[in-house]
Amino acid sequence: MALHELRLFDPGALLRAGYVAMRVLLVEDDPRLARSISTGLTEEGMQVQVATAGRPALLELQRRLHDVCILDLQLPDISGFDVLTQARAASIATPILILTARDAVADRVTGLNQGADDYLTKPFAFAELLARLRVLVRRGTAQLDGKLRAGELELDPQAHQVRCAGEIINVSRLQFALLEFLVRHRGQVVSRTTLLQRVWGYDFDPGTNLVDVHIAQLRRKLDAPATPSIIQTIRGVGYRVGDESTAEV
Repeated sequence: MALHELRLFDPGALLRAGYVAMRVLLVEDDPRLARSISTGLTEEGMQVQVATAGRPALLELQRRLHDVCILDLQLPDISGFDVLTQARAASIATPILILTARDAVADRVTGLNQGADDYLTKPFAFAELLARLRVLVRRGTAQLDGKLRAGELELDPQAHQVRCAGEIINVSRLQFALLEFLVRHRGQVVSRTTLLQRVWGYDFDPGTNLVDVHIAQLRRKLDAPATPSIIQTIRGVGYRVGDESTAEV
């Protein structure tokens, strides 16, 4: 799978002390259309990755963080519906916009019922696609005002409160921000680089152990003896929080 990475300014990013690029995963097997959409989004300042089939798209959703996904339904290996249902089954909460030539009402209903956040048919006006993407990202950041849950872990961003198995856990401001980011992206592996950029606002320093130190501190506060850690380590990649506690692998 060829990935094309481009840069963007994202006015909706609220999870760190500065602004970062809106990251878009475009799942489209038509090279000409994929290139056209990528170019347009890039000119708006966005960072785009392109997947040309369903299975590579699922891997990208699992391994990397994206602010929004544009998903075609007709793909060469598995359908866009399969990508959608498997992503939601894996607790991947990335907003997904279906972009397809299939305009039947039944297809729209199926897509929305299976977890899509929006549905746009081809041909389309690029301005409308852009507006819908921005709405989805704003909607996702607005969810930070509600409680976030992953298994027995519950975060209340408004009250700046963490509960684990019903017990209030005292955490620092940075620990809360780190945990909030992991829970908001539950089911996805988050790299140390991403955590430094999104939580601390730092460029990646390969020599720092800042993330690991804070993860260790959170584990001491959250984990019960002889139980799997709430924050899972994916060796050589990063960290993940799931809907259920998972052991290190």
